[in-house]
Amino acid sequence: MTVPEKPAPLAAVESSRTADSGPQTLTVSVGPQHSGSGHMRLIIELDGDIIVNAAPDPGYVHRGIEKICEVRNIIKSIPVIERPAIIDSSNLNHAYIRAIEELQGVEAPVRSQYLRCLLNEMNRIMSHLYWLSIFGVFLGHTTMFMWPLGDRELFIDLAEKLTGARITHSYIVPGGVRRDLPQGFADEAIKRIAYFEKRLVEYDKIFFNNPIFTSRAKGVGVLPRSEAIAIGATGPTLRGSGVDADLRKDEPYAAYSKLDFGIPTRKEGDSFSRAIIREEEMLESCKLIKQILKDIPAGPIRRKAPIVVPRGEAYSRVESARGECSFYMVGEGGDKPYRVRFITASFRNMSAIPVLLKGGHMADMPTAWWSVDYWPVEADR
Repeated sequence: MTVPEKPAPLAAVESSRTADSGPQTLTVSVGPQHSGSGHMRLIIELDGDIIVNAAPDPGYVHRGIEKICEVRNIIKSIPVIERPAIIDSSNLNHAYIRAIEELQGVEAPVRSQYLRCLLNEMNRIMSHLYWLSIFGVFLGHTTMFMWPLGDRELFIDLAEKLTGARITHSYIVPGGVRRDLPQGFADEAIKRIAYFEKRLVEYDKIFFNNPIFTSRAKGVGVLPRSEAIAIGATGPTLRGSGVDADLRKDEPYAAYSKLDFGIPTRKEGDSFSRAIIREEEMLESCKLIKQILKDIPAGPIRRKAPIVVPRGEAYSRVESARGECSFYMVGEGGDKPYRVRFITASFRNMSAIPVLLKGGHMADMPTAWWSVDYWPVEADR
């Protein structure tokens, strides 16, 4: 009888066995079809209820995004780029369009740069609210499932008014954006933001300052600053470990250099830090939206850009809701790229998962795991 070879992730667990490993340990599989992990698998080795080793096993929702972009013209690929993280589609699309514009030597009008930031920040809030709702479910807090999903509709409706679509907007195009602000949009947005800012105060009372939540999140899933840097973590996962890094500040793009906003950080590196940072980021996004609507200049929203990818190489990156999203693109002069490389924040943050889980209790796994906001489709691409 032939003994089948072990899958690569199991082999990784074997190779990382410590002195605590041995016959007394139990290897369990969380996923790949699981309400907690999404369409990916966590292979966890337990000694009692203590996690000795943990290995992510991604790839269950790989879609071949890079190859699709290489066989379609640059306009037809825009909706494809948005699919890996439909709750944050604008930021992913922005990174792709910036690479195209760099190759073409096209600079979008100033008004369109403000409009890009407007949709990006609405998407950031929508993404964080979706994360928060699932986080509430993981912790048995049903109210924090219903409230964020309900409040998310405030911004989904605004995005629909601006772009014509609720989720995957295909709004940012080479040379600018597709549509200008509709009549009455600014007044409606200001009203909704005022309401949402009050709701965040209620979130504090019922959830973030709830002793049950703080006892389950503080000191759980700690990612030290040095390890966060070493493994290349990004976004709230990195800032939750005390690293003040955000591409909107470090390498400003679009209109971000003209806007005033803060970058929340926490030094503890635990699940509570990563959670509270996202709440604070939503407040900063509200400030950004109000500034954009107040200061947006008049002018055109788009200039003509050719449907061609000139010869050359380009690299662009943006700060998405989960962190750095980047595109490397090679053009040969046709209407489609010769080569595309697409790296997302979820893919970068995957390396943090074993660090967060190792040494913790199995019962703390959902808290630590979802505090990273790992999105399987975005990671697999």
